[in-house]
Amino acid sequence: MQAGGTATSGGGGTGTSYRMLRGRERGRHLGEINVTPLVDVVLVLLLVFMITAPMMSRGIDVSLPVADQPQISPEDRITISINKAGRIYVGDQPVNIILLEDYLRRIVGEGRSSKIVYLRADESLRYGSVISVVDKIKKAGVDQVGFVYVLPEEKEKR
Repeated sequence: MQAGGTATSGGGGTGTSYRMLRGRERGRHLGEINVTPLVDVVLVLLLVFMITAPMMSRGIDVSLPVADQPQISPEDRITISINKAGRIYVGDQPVNIILLEDYLRRIVGEGRSSKIVYLRADESLRYGSVISVVDKIKKAGVDQVGFVYVLPEEKEKR
């Protein structure tokens, strides 16, 4: 008996060549793995996750209350306008930009419940000049600045 565990007759190595041939065939078959079942399983898993993922991130059902928003009368609104020439108006009264902060502080400090200012600026103005007015408004203690604009349909009517 040989060390490999197979008996060979004195015929001259037929057992060795058979063993080498079987090893080559076996290696070739192991190198060719069929990936089709693997792809099928991966696609099924992907499909399952695509269907179940939106259901998992649904959120919490909440019944929201209805609030009655008080309407601000036009008399209570503080509107600042800047025309093409860069002149600043609070309501209908012209105000210098240097005095704007003090003027607004006085108006806002008169016991107003809402500290909201609406800014109407001409579209041809430079961005920096509008931002300097917004800066003065914020320094005067105004909580919110609303930018007034027109919708495209309204602009066509003018």
